[in-house]
Amino acid sequence: MTPVPTPVPSPPAADPPEITADLVRRLVAEQLPHLAGRAVTPVPRQGWDNRTFRLGDDLTVRLPSAAGYVAAVEKEDRALPLMAAHLPVPVPVPVATGRPSAAFPFPWSVRRWIDGEPLDHARDVDRDGLARDLAAFLVALRAVPAADGPVAGRHSFFRGCHPGVYGDEVAEALVRLGPRVDAAACRAVWQDAVTTAWPGPPVWFHGDVAAGNLLVAGGRLAAVIDLGTCGVGDPACDLVVAWTFFDAPERRELRDAVGLDAATWRRARGWALWKALVTVAGMSGSDRDGGQSRALAAVLADPVVGGTVVGRPAG
Repeated sequence: MTPVPTPVPSPPAADPPEITADLVRRLVAEQLPHLAGRAVTPVPRQGWDNRTFRLGDDLTVRLPSAAGYVAAVEKEDRALPLMAAHLPVPVPVPVATGRPSAAFPFPWSVRRWIDGEPLDHARDVDRDGLARDLAAFLVALRAVPAADGPVAGRHSFFRGCHPGVYGDEVAEALVRLGPRVDAAACRAVWQDAVTTAWPGPPVWFHGDVAAGNLLVAGGRLAAVIDLGTCGVGDPACDLVVAWTFFDAPERRELRDAVGLDAATWRRARGWALWKALVTVAGMSGSDRDGGQSRALAAVLADPVVGGTVVGRPAG
């Protein structure tokens, strides 16, 4: 497996400039003149790591929002074409890469536009079917050749590593939250998670399988986007969506189709616990909509007991 590439050097800058449609037009005109003149419009719902703009009808421009997300540009340029040939639904395919400049200090990318509605804003979703669709995607992702993939680490914000890497944060969150949570139950879930480990060779993981990164059409999974935290390692982190989006019967649909063992689900539950605790405690983002509070309740109530032999589909 190859190490993650060193980010492209950029001119000294404390922060990038405000990322606007005018900036995107300027960058495209300067560096990709064959694409100049196309309409540039921000997408309605922006992510945290990047700012995204449509470029005409069939392309998007993505610009890292901070230096910590720069390494993902080159990583996705290498990984996405490799993955695309093996996956049952589309992922964004790179078209071109922009270089750091006086106007913008980081590399940036142009990708194919994929039609679909983000799951967190979609209506009339076939939720059981979606659970099976997502499981099929994750099974296929694990089967993508991993020999040259980037080993999980800082570039993936330690997704794909053992969840114990965040043990100190779990402990601090429990102190901050005090009687607001059942600390004994949380510690039991965490201990159950960190006493297991991935027994097989490293496999590809997405790293941020969340409703905002899943596109649906006709009620079913249409595409998976935002693979900036991808890498090769332990796939347990990709199961967190079982508690953050699905209800208990749907979790079982996902479990039965995804083909992962009970120990992996225990680590996944630990990942979901960590994310919920640090968010509710205000250590990472905020829980304004109560989503992570609901996820924490689901994590404590439902361990998704069961699973299958690693690498072998359920059923």
